[in-house]
Amino acid sequence: MEKLIITAAICGAEVTKEHNPSVPYTVEEIAEEAYKSYKAGASIIHLHVREDDGTPTQSKERFSKCINAIKERCPDVIIQPSTGGAVGMTNDERLQPIELLPEMATLDCGTCNFGGDDIFINTENTIKYFGKRMIELGIKPELEVFDKGMIDMALRLQKKGYISIPMHFNFVMGVNGGISASPRDLVFMAGSIPEGSTFTVSGIGRNQFTMAAMSIIMGGHVRVGFEDNVYISKGIPASSNGELVEKVVRLAKELNREIASPEEARTILGLK
Repeated sequence: MEKLIITAAICGAEVTKEHNPSVPYTVEEIAEEAYKSYKAGASIIHLHVREDDGTPTQSKERFSKCINAIKERCPDVIIQPSTGGAVGMTNDERLQPIELLPEMATLDCGTCNFGGDDIFINTENTIKYFGKRMIELGIKPELEVFDKGMIDMALRLQKKGYISIPMHFNFVMGVNGGISASPRDLVFMAGSIPEGSTFTVSGIGRNQFTMAAMSIIMGGHVRVGFEDNVYISKGIPASSNGELVEKVVRLAKELNREIASPEEARTILGLK
């Protein structure tokens, strides 16, 4: 079985210090959380950025500052900017960080209800636009899918030339409006992607470590971090993203799965 790639989603766009005081906002805080995650075993940093007051932003300049600060402390880590941004942002606003030519970036493959009146909109034309730009810039997309239909969309657009192969998916499971975080549904999702593809699983909230264990067993990869969950166990806030990564490393050790270094992750994902 391949070594396990751990992605740390260190801050997201929605979670705040009110949810957990360790959620990073400033450039220094983001670099520190990335470093703690990297030292614990993460080979990919999934990156959203914030203004100092916590406001989410897709500013190219802010991403550049944060990426440079992370690279100073974790020179070989893979940095994966989000093009999801926050609900309500325009396509071009969301795409700003890919102008920095990262190795990877996220590409959301469908529209999802996020609760209340919040709708995360990704039309077919949006997905085509993002996919085409990533091909032009030589950036590997991580295909964010919140339900089975989004996998089907990605496969259709790959056949039309908007997404390159081999494909790498992130199954986001347990979001309000998306597929549930259950063993049945993870088996269904994993069985729906093409041979030669890879997948990561992001379990939301209390589902984080159950889904992590399932993915480890099935040969998939794992994403953890404050973007998806702020607790290390029921009712106990995590002290850092690194603590969440450490828990995945312990699970992997118990389940006889070795942890991939950033260079090994690049090989598994076809980044080199």
